[in-house]
Amino acid sequence: MLVFLIHIRDPQFYAVPADGRAKNGNLRIMGFPPIGIMSLSAVLKRAGHECVMFDQANLETPNQVIVEQIRTRRPDLVGLSFLSTTSYPYAKILARQIRAVDSKVRVAIGGVFATLNAPLVKLQCSEVDFVCRGDGEQLILDLLEQLDDPAAVAGLTWARDGQVVTNPDRAVERDLDQWPFPDRESLALDFIESMPLDVPTVLSMDRFTTMQTSRGCPWPCVFCDIPVFNQSKWRSRSPEHVLAEFNHLKEHGYGAVYFVDDHFLLQPKRIEAICKGLIESGPSIHWGCEGRVDSVAQHLFPAMAKANCRTLMFGIESGSQKVLDRLKKEQTLKEVETAVTSAKRAGIEIVHGFFTVGNPDETVADLRATFDFAARLPLDTFNFNRLCVYRGTPLWNEYVRRNLVDEARDWFKYFKCSEIDPTCLPGEVINRERSAGFRRIFRYKLLHYPLQTVRLLRRFTRFMPMRDVVYLILKPFLGQGRGPTAAETLSRTVEHAELKDSAAALTQVSDAKFEQAIAESQAARALIRPGP
Repeated sequence: MLVFLIHIRDPQFYAVPADGRAKNGNLRIMGFPPIGIMSLSAVLKRAGHECVMFDQANLETPNQVIVEQIRTRRPDLVGLSFLSTTSYPYAKILARQIRAVDSKVRVAIGGVFATLNAPLVKLQCSEVDFVCRGDGEQLILDLLEQLDDPAAVAGLTWARDGQVVTNPDRAVERDLDQWPFPDRESLALDFIESMPLDVPTVLSMDRFTTMQTSRGCPWPCVFCDIPVFNQSKWRSRSPEHVLAEFNHLKEHGYGAVYFVDDHFLLQPKRIEAICKGLIESGPSIHWGCEGRVDSVAQHLFPAMAKANCRTLMFGIESGSQKVLDRLKKEQTLKEVETAVTSAKRAGIEIVHGFFTVGNPDETVADLRATFDFAARLPLDTFNFNRLCVYRGTPLWNEYVRRNLVDEARDWFKYFKCSEIDPTCLPGEVINRERSAGFRRIFRYKLLHYPLQTVRLLRRFTRFMPMRDVVYLILKPFLGQGRGPTAAETLSRTVEHAELKDSAAALTQVSDAKFEQAIAESQAARALIRPGP
């Protein structure tokens, strides 16, 4: 059968650099490759099916091009894949456009948001035939075998005689080694390794991709839906399978890879075996990962550095123990200090800290403590995002009980906590304290970590003009009203906080207004389209 797989994106998750093409002619994208559809493509092709992939980050395949391809080639199944609430409006628009040109093509939708809201998605978006819940590899194979009568396909939500049918959940698959490596070569895009988009800096121009060596995280953080999606289970590939994929990437010329595991640092023996294999094979690929600060694998940080681990990211969230406890992080400030310090002493080049602001029950004193704590830590980079609440998380369920969100009316939206929770600080206070906090951090880093700061700036200037690096540093000191650099404008890499504000607003407007906003956005993007 012929299957089209489309990765739905919104602008906060990718950017197009001003220098938009690689030497091989492929368009360049700052962002993560769509490993979900790449994995499904490999599974489909191994089973004998034909698969065509589209990534909405590709300026050469906008919706109208994809829809025309569907009209002319008439695939047996079109799969729309996306991760979060912010992408759902884009998926709805595309589904309606597909249905308008082909009333018979089967359309399926999958991803975390679709899994957690399957019956509601099916009711609201009638253009979609199937909502796929959970892991997609075996599900899509089963669906293709039973397209006309999917009653026996586990993990599927669909409609029969106008009534939504929810098939039984699919058992969580633990044997991840059975699946082929993702089909990375069939998508004509080259991805650039960069820090998170609110730190708009490129780490390298080596050929970059992502890899998933495990799935899930069992910790109960109130703002996270990963445990719900994975039924609080953690599953991993064997070290042998991971090392085989590393060798595969070497053969295809990749120089950098990032593990998109929810928590890579969970099983020390597995980490040790992976590092041992990479060291013995003469590691040439730089890699990065993220994990919790309370990991028992910290004694392996030196081995990770020796095996070419360049980037390690921690979800720190706050410098207030009270706030950490409120978020159910189940970690201490001492554990944060130990993990960050151990990573730097082990030789990890870039240690990044994720923080949240605008948390429930957070005071100005807590917020200031967070910025002061971040300044003292030997972090190389950091970000401070406003905490948002999504359906399916424990925090959302709490807000439903507190009548702060309406389950029936708001399920497809997301909100900054500070806009709906009276226990949060007002937005203007958060923004003021965040600006002041950044200034204190930069002063502290320059005074107490001068060599670390110089090394980091040297890395940034390899791929950014010096004037833009200087502006990036000085921006928190310049006050309000200063816009992005020319390079940032061309790449659409604007401040993450602003994108989050826009994305949250767009989930709360009518579909008609959203479609108008998208049309205006596409017109603006046409003006910065990179040349050949």
